[in-house]
Amino acid sequence: MWIVLLVIVIILGLVCFLVAPGRGCEKTRQDFYHLNLAHRGLHTKDKKVPENSLAAFGRAADAGYGIELDLQLSKDEQIVVFHDDTLNRVCGIDGRVDAYTYEELCNFRLCGTDEKIPLFSEVLELVDGRVPLLVEFKNGPKNNLLCSKTLPMLRAYKGLFCIESFSPFIVQWFRKNAPDILRGQLAGPYSDMKQELPGWQAFLLSNCLLNVIARPHFIAYNVKKTSLTVRLAEAFGAMRAVWTVRPDGDIEGLKKKNEVLIFELYEPEIRF
Repeated sequence: MWIVLLVIVIILGLVCFLVAPGRGCEKTRQDFYHLNLAHRGLHTKDKKVPENSLAAFGRAADAGYGIELDLQLSKDEQIVVFHDDTLNRVCGIDGRVDAYTYEELCNFRLCGTDEKIPLFSEVLELVDGRVPLLVEFKNGPKNNLLCSKTLPMLRAYKGLFCIESFSPFIVQWFRKNAPDILRGQLAGPYSDMKQELPGWQAFLLSNCLLNVIARPHFIAYNVKKTSLTVRLAEAFGAMRAVWTVRPDGDIEGLKKKNEVLIFELYEPEIRF
C-alpha cells in the first residue's frame, strides 16, 4: 500500500513539475486582464474585410480593440502576417507561403478583395502603439530566425504586446532570449490536435505537458473544454486566455472562466 501511495505521489509531483507555468511579468499580465482581442483583426463574416489584413487591423485599432495576429516568414525571409501554411483557403493559390518571395506574395489578394498580405512592419506602423498586440508565431522550418528578426521590432513597438505559439520551442526561445516579455502557450483538445500531429505529440501539447520547456505565463486554449492538466496549470497561476469566441458561443460563461478573450465576428466591449 505504501509503495502504491509513493508511486502516486511521485507521478502527481512529476505532472505538477511538467505543467507549472512561468513566473513574472505581473505588470503586463494586469494590463491584459479582461481584454477582448480581435482574432486576426476586426474582419467581417462576409470577408469584405478579410482576416489578417491592414483593413481588419485598422478597424480593430480604430475601435480600441487589442489585436491577435499571426507571423511567418516568406521565401526571402520577410516577416509576413498570415495564418495558414498554405495560400489555398485565403488567396485561392495552391502553394505554401514560404515558397514565395514577398514580392511574389504581393501579387495575391485576400479573399477576393484588394487587400494584400501585409508585412509585420506595415501592421506596426498602422497600429502605432494604439492598442495591445497578441503576436502568434507560426511553427515553421526557420523558427529561430523568425523569432530573432521579430524581437527587435517588438522592442521598438510603442504599445503593449505579448507573444504566443503552438510550438513550445518558440515559447522557450522567448523564455531564454526575452524573459521579460509575457509569453503564452497555445493548445487545444487532443481530438483536434491529433488531426495535424502524431498522437504522442498531440497528447503532450493538448495537456501542456511541455510547459517544462517554455514555462508560459498564460495558456490560450481552444474554446472547448480544457483538460485536467491545463486546469492544474491555471491553478498554479497561469493566466487563462480562450480562442476563438464567437457570437453563438457562451460568451458570459467564458468571461467568468478566463482573463482574456480572443473573439471574432462580433463587436464586444473593449474590456469585460
